[in-house]
Amino acid sequence: MQEIQVDKEGAKKYKRKSLIAFLIFFIMIGAAWAGWKWLVTQPLDNGIKGGIPKPLRKVLDINEEVYSGLYSTKHLIKEYPKSAAAKKARVNGNLGLDEETFDASQWKLQIVKSSGDTLFLTLDDIKKMNKIDVVFNFKCIEGWSQITWWSGVRFSDLIKKYGLEKESAMKFVGMKTPDEEYYVGIDMPSILQPQTILCYELNGKPLPMNQGYPLRLIIPVKYGVKHLKRIGTIDFSNTRPPDYWAEKGYDYYTGL
Repeated sequence: MQEIQVDKEGAKKYKRKSLIAFLIFFIMIGAAWAGWKWLVTQPLDNGIKGGIPKPLRKVLDINEEVYSGLYSTKHLIKEYPKSAAAKKARVNGNLGLDEETFDASQWKLQIVKSSGDTLFLTLDDIKKMNKIDVVFNFKCIEGWSQITWWSGVRFSDLIKKYGLEKESAMKFVGMKTPDEEYYVGIDMPSILQPQTILCYELNGKPLPMNQGYPLRLIIPVKYGVKHLKRIGTIDFSNTRPPDYWAEKGYDYYTGL
């Protein structure tokens, strides 16, 4: 009789715990549904930040403040021997690479100075500067990564070469493709990092068209969406420049 009594008490405890668990589960479901209903009724952010609810953007901005606050230009991304680089580099997007509208023979890099004047550089002008190699693990927000070998000139060397110290004292750099279909905004500390290059070679050969010929950005401290292919224009600003994916609701900073 005692065993039967114990079993009945155990069954009651089990039933009570099950009811509590289900109650908590449905409360959480209800809270999640209410939270979602509240979120989608919030006003959207605007301007270059894109059209997503302000609370979501606030979270992204807080993340940016934390990560940028911890960032140091002395922090170097791990590099690998050239032998470790993929023989065929993956392409992480083709926005701004319309071959029908692009005339490579007429291409020049345009750098808009703070005075409003524009500096025009040919690829030969850029190649006269000291070339460096960067072999690192390129990371895409789609979830893949690949060790790749890129060559070009340090962005920081370009700044020194052409007397752009006043511009580099600003907070941001903006870059656009020649057709302005793709554009990014990057914080100045990240782009002055010594592994950030204006790249004109992949695996020791001129960039392929689908990798941004004649000149692209390689910035190892950022995800691939910031590595703008086929740079047409560079400018400088103390406010966030337009950024294609930030306008779609992604993180503006996009750091690793």
